[in-house]
Amino acid sequence: MDGGAAATPVRQTGQMPTEVQSPPERSPQTAGDRLRGTLRVYLGAAPGVGKTYAMLEEGNRRLERGADVVVGYVETHGRAHTLDAIAALEVVPRRQVRYRDRVFEEMDVPAILARHPEVVLVDELAHSNVPGSANAKRWQDIEALLAAGIDVLSTLNIQHLDSVNDVVEKVTGVPQRETVPDAVVRQAEQIQLVDQTPEALRRRMAHGNIYAAEKVDAALSNYFRAGNLTALRELALLWVADRVEEGLQRYRTEHEIAERWETRERVVVALSGRAEDAVLIRRAARIAARTGGAALSVVHIAGSDGLLGADPTALTSQRALAESLGGSYHVVRGDDPATSLVEFARAVNATQLVLGASRRPQLRARLIGPGVGARLVQLSGDIDVHIVPHNTPDSPGASPRFAAPGWLVALRPSGRRAVAGSALAAVLLTLCTLLLSAERTRLNLISAVLIFLLVTVAISTYAGVLVAVVSAVVASALLNYYFTPPLHRFTISERNNALALAVFVIVAVVVAVLVDRAERRRREATRAAAEANTLAAVAGSVIRGDSALTDLLGQLREIFGMRAVALLERVDGQWRPARSVGPQPPQTPEEADVLVTADETTALAMAGPVLRADDHRVLRAFAIQAAAALHTERLASEAEQTQPLRDLDRTRTALLAAVSHDLRTPLAGAKAAVSSLRDPSVTFSEADRRELLATADESLDRLNRLVANLLDMSRLQAGAMAVHRVPVEAEDVIALALDSVGPAADRVRVAVPLTLPPVSADPGLLERVLGNLLENALRMAGGATIAASTRADRVELRVVDHGPGLPKRARETAFAPFQRFGDTSNVTGVGLGLALARGFAEAMDGTLEPEETPGGGLTMVVTLRAATRDRLPQAPPHLAEGLPG
Repeated sequence: MDGGAAATPVRQTGQMPTEVQSPPERSPQTAGDRLRGTLRVYLGAAPGVGKTYAMLEEGNRRLERGADVVVGYVETHGRAHTLDAIAALEVVPRRQVRYRDRVFEEMDVPAILARHPEVVLVDELAHSNVPGSANAKRWQDIEALLAAGIDVLSTLNIQHLDSVNDVVEKVTGVPQRETVPDAVVRQAEQIQLVDQTPEALRRRMAHGNIYAAEKVDAALSNYFRAGNLTALRELALLWVADRVEEGLQRYRTEHEIAERWETRERVVVALSGRAEDAVLIRRAARIAARTGGAALSVVHIAGSDGLLGADPTALTSQRALAESLGGSYHVVRGDDPATSLVEFARAVNATQLVLGASRRPQLRARLIGPGVGARLVQLSGDIDVHIVPHNTPDSPGASPRFAAPGWLVALRPSGRRAVAGSALAAVLLTLCTLLLSAERTRLNLISAVLIFLLVTVAISTYAGVLVAVVSAVVASALLNYYFTPPLHRFTISERNNALALAVFVIVAVVVAVLVDRAERRRREATRAAAEANTLAAVAGSVIRGDSALTDLLGQLREIFGMRAVALLERVDGQWRPARSVGPQPPQTPEEADVLVTADETTALAMAGPVLRADDHRVLRAFAIQAAAALHTERLASEAEQTQPLRDLDRTRTALLAAVSHDLRTPLAGAKAAVSSLRDPSVTFSEADRRELLATADESLDRLNRLVANLLDMSRLQAGAMAVHRVPVEAEDVIALALDSVGPAADRVRVAVPLTLPPVSADPGLLERVLGNLLENALRMAGGATIAASTRADRVELRVVDHGPGLPKRARETAFAPFQRFGDTSNVTGVGLGLALARGFAEAMDGTLEPEETPGGGLTMVVTLRAATRDRLPQAPPHLAEGLPG
């Protein structure tokens, strides 16, 4: 889209696009004045979305406006609407080209140049010309028309773009041999996306609006799968969106626009670890939804002391809530929450930041500085900050760290705190001395001592006992020098004053020790509460079974900031990882940076920073819980191993019911026929004898089939089915399956491509699979189609019917033994057909899955591994791709 191209997406659910933008009318010019024509491309996700029709509509509109419009090349594919749209336009005759004894039609570029219209319509931009043409590709022909000053309207499918060609092949399994360089399409003045939902496109296909009737089933089962169409549609939308972004950036560059344009919103919500943070997540999700589905990121700032200072249970539930709303969850370590939040927001290019309002008292805010919200507003710059008020009181497990100011939290380590406390003491003692000196005439020594004592206590609260003791000694010296007669001398003339200063120092030291001890106990209590909340959440998740062992290790990794965590178990004297999370987890105890044993056979090994000694107590509890979770998983696995036994018991019960009911009919019929023939008192005619013998033979055949099916089902359930997989041609097995259904085979249509590779299967089992599926389809719908296609290294065989179909709720239970849906007759079998078919398919390393037939009905898809074939017949490219050229 160089040179000012614009991409215009057109969104729709029907067949035809809605015109969004038309090029401006240009004043008439001579051929010599028109330096270069403009290109307009109609881009679609797949054939049949309506690109050609949209191009013809635009051509007719321009013709009505008086423009000179001709058709250079349009492929109608026999579609009635396309033929009607082309009727009013002048068509330049195509050029006949002979190649290898065949005649092909190509666009006649010299004739168009001689005609020199204003606008020419050229379909299929990616088309490869027949060898011997002037240009190898049609887009090169279009370049010649543009160079001559002729405007060109053209069409293109997303799979033909060079940049996505490999992705399309991975999605569809079909290689695209005809491609167009992206640069050719980007130079278009306008790229218009002709969009259609996969469901609508498949309906068009089923109704015969795209391909002929004999190609519909093969196309729906091959290229036009719903998943393929959805992926191609997403590729087309994203490619056009990227071109729009390029056009915007080019506009900003050309107009020298430096300020940020927030064309894509990204919302970050900050969690403090409180229960009411769910309100913030929902508010942020609504903000993201109102801004056109912006990206949502949820982040919790954890301190660097090894444990989250928040309620782990609340964080776990908030993480689940964020992910359910389409957001991502992050834990970032940092001592300063405001700075860490801003750094994270800038790292993800956020445009909006949401956090809860601080509820700290005004006096506290004035004493120790602004809260996180105020500091975020100062640091955010061009990021919008939303401060949401809480309606829930603080939870007991809330982190005190999140409410503290950044400069205060940053000084927590003892060394920094001592330095900062010393500076604070110097400032406070100096200010106190200056203020009291000015009021010396109105205050006595006792008042000064009490004020200095208050300052010393304040210093001890923050700086610790050592700085407080030094401050008390310094304060006593200041009192002696400035307030005790004789002034400005380190002497004391009165004994009472000396006693007062001595008591001052003693009281200050005692108070400092007590305050320091209380502060330590408070920190220990806070930490213990956090540990208790963490362990309670972990223990609860294990007991309730809410989290798997891997989730438990992931939670441990996040809480302690580890690179990787592994649960090791000793087996036969050797350590090996039972579960692990993170990159390069430890494989043995020797490789671990932190190792905690749970018992003699289980240990928790972590790679990451070395933790404090008191963290190992919590880790020990984690290790025990992880070992318990591993034991629980093993018990669950053992319980699952008993499930086949329970299924077998149910099968036996159903088998007894089926045998007592379904086997009795053919057995009774054969017994009655044979008994009648042996009765000497009755004389039968020859015709009656033949009829009785036929009845007995038919009943015994039916009985034999029922017994064979029951035995096969027993072998499948016991895992004793003998399977001999060999390369086999699908056509041969399909022929055998058609023979097995007898005269009804005339109602079965077969659509198998010539290039279909052989499958790796047991021919006898595959014949029975297809035979059972055909019998069901013929019984329910009266007719069926067998289609085949390839997908990567797999071959898919589809048995398609247009009968009543199968309800979605019954699609899995239909494969259970002894099930008959829509079949009330007991003479048709015991309901093992589908169960055997799926069992045989899975025994051959394949699958059998039901799908809904477009237009109504049921499609059974048998997927098997493709086998190699030494020699494959070569087919033309358009047949090999399954798409029109």
